[in-house]
Amino acid sequence: MTQRIAVVGAGANGAGVGADLTRAGLDVTLIEQWPVHVEAMKARGVRVETDDADPEITPVRVHHVCEVAELRDTFDVALVLVKAYDTRWATELVLPRLADDGLIAGVQNGMTADDVSSLAGARRTLGAVIEVSSTMYEPGVVHRHTPRDRSWFAVGSLGPETRGREEELAGVLRHAGTVAVVDDIRAAKWMKLVSNASVLVPTAALGMPMADALVVPGMRELMERAGQEALDVGRALGHPILPIFGLTADDVAEPSTVVTTMLETLYAGFVRPGATTTVLQDWTKGRRSEAGDINGVVVRAGAATGIPTPVNAAILDVARRIEAGDLTPSPDNLPLLATLARD
Repeated sequence: MTQRIAVVGAGANGAGVGADLTRAGLDVTLIEQWPVHVEAMKARGVRVETDDADPEITPVRVHHVCEVAELRDTFDVALVLVKAYDTRWATELVLPRLADDGLIAGVQNGMTADDVSSLAGARRTLGAVIEVSSTMYEPGVVHRHTPRDRSWFAVGSLGPETRGREEELAGVLRHAGTVAVVDDIRAAKWMKLVSNASVLVPTAALGMPMADALVVPGMRELMERAGQEALDVGRALGHPILPIFGLTADDVAEPSTVVTTMLETLYAGFVRPGATTTVLQDWTKGRRSEAGDINGVVVRAGAATGIPTPVNAAILDVARRIEAGDLTPSPDNLPLLATLARD
């Protein structure tokens, strides 16, 4: 019997992944909230552009969120690829159409797996990590900076209820990139949070592509400090240090060098020239970012565990000022970040 798959959130990553799965012959339905993007995909399919290959145009089945209530078929697998702060409503949206023995996973940034589980139930929820870099500024058009051979996912169970079913999700995502099946998905997601806390909001605050921001004097030190705070908080919460991005256990054996190793691996394998973070894309579009679901999580968990997080607090403060319109993304924000991180 053919698996029916829903991709809830067909933005840059969701549309790109959905196109990969569709081209692999899977039965895929995209669900998206941006009306003109939905209409563009209905009319012309998804156009995926990469730096080193000809564009791929993939006809897709797509529905606007308001059309989900009209669906009658059920889905065997639901992939949630919305912003972390939209996780709960997006999960609620698709749950009535998820098969009783179906699986759902948040394939997104942030520590969202337990949010999904609280709604869908432990027996239908898996956790997932995604490392895919894409941008979208035109409806129906994805520029994918990490094509399939450089895209990476991790999949794992949150508890015994889904042990042994991980391959059902991993097998789907392998059509979009490399997939690791891990025993402790919460720890793997926290390790991704460490990486995101280092890169996503800090580089966006400078208004620069990730590769360009890294070499600004003083920036790398600030990024590594943010990551180290996140790593220390994760350990205080009981999350072991796990290898992600294809690293090995030996690569992360020394806690004091883990953040540097992850940063170097990310930039060597996944960051392409000119690629910007999802946070800067959101700010460019005048949208709210996931800063509160990344650096904000580190700050809140640090307060709960007694671990100081001044750098993440500074990053979150600047992000909030940008979103309030008091600042604009600019290299001029780096001295402010450094000053706030010292206070």
